[in-house]
Amino acid sequence: MNGTRGKLLLLAIALQFFGWGAAQAGVSFMHTGGRTTQPVGHYQFCQRIPQECKQITDDQRPVELTRKLWATIVAVNSTVNTRIQPRTDLENYGVEEYWAYPDNGYGDCEDYALEKRRELMQAGVPAGDLLMTVARQPNGDGHAVLTVRTSLGEFILDNLEQRVLAWTDTPYTYLKRQSTQNSGVWVTINDGRSDAVASVR
Repeated sequence: MNGTRGKLLLLAIALQFFGWGAAQAGVSFMHTGGRTTQPVGHYQFCQRIPQECKQITDDQRPVELTRKLWATIVAVNSTVNTRIQPRTDLENYGVEEYWAYPDNGYGDCEDYALEKRRELMQAGVPAGDLLMTVARQPNGDGHAVLTVRTSLGEFILDNLEQRVLAWTDTPYTYLKRQSTQNSGVWVTINDGRSDAVASVR
């Protein structure tokens, strides 16, 4: 880690560590429903990397959110947002929608989320607590984020937001996400703000 990146990381952790108290204050989980269609981009991603859709999590208890894990989550969100440069799939790959790890240093929303998921899995967080999630922004545009499921509620890692927020503190309408049991299965979400279940790319 170079000096500048290290300073950014330390600043991110310092700015967010006060959020530990807020994380402990209230526990909130999304209301999920039955199985739904897998986003086309994720389906194609799994065709290229089959193991991405074969991650089974038997233990349904959310991962325990400790101070150490909170610091790791904050650090991963900050470093990935800083390291990866925004670029549309059309600019990056020549197609409208292409889910991929941003190994070339560029990506759009789902690529940021995939990288954060990969890094947190490497840090020991179970696949069933790291859920690719599709949402709708207030302007109606589709968006992808990573939901981290913990003992103190669910938190959103977002390339458009440097802070790690409880899902209820974000402006999005959540539509569907990966199953907590099987990474190849997606389920509906009803967060109370919309009954719509959109087909997202």
